[in-house]
Amino acid sequence: MDFSTASFDLIKHDLNNARTVNSDQVLYNRIKEAGDSKAQLQKAAEEFEAIFITKMLTEMDKTVDKEGGLFGKDGQYVDTFKSIVYQQIGHDMASNPRSSIGMAQQIYKQMEKYVK
Repeated sequence: MDFSTASFDLIKHDLNNARTVNSDQVLYNRIKEAGDSKAQLQKAAEEFEAIFITKMLTEMDKTVDKEGGLFGKDGQYVDTFKSIVYQQIGHDMASNPRSSIGMAQQIYKQMEKYVK
C-alpha cells in the first residue's frame, strides 16, 4: 500500500479536526454539568479565561529564543507537550481566585443580569 504525502496530510487534518470537536464537546459538557444557569455562566466565564490565558502563553512562547533551551529543537512532541502544559496552566490560573487575571469575574458581572 503506497501512501502519498497528501494522504498523510489529509489524515493529520482529519485527526486535528476530530481532536478539536472532541475538546469542544468536553468543554461544553463541563459547562452543562456545572449546575443552574448562574453556575453555568460562572463556569463558561472561567473556561473563556482559561482559553485566553492558554492562547496568551502559546503566543508568548513564540517570542522566546529557543537555542540552547531545555527542550532543544522544537519538534512535534515538544509542541504537543507544551500545548498540554499551557492548557493546564491556563485552566489552573483561571479557576484559582488568587492567580486569575480577573477576566472571568468581569464577564460574570457583565452577563449576570441576563441569566435567570
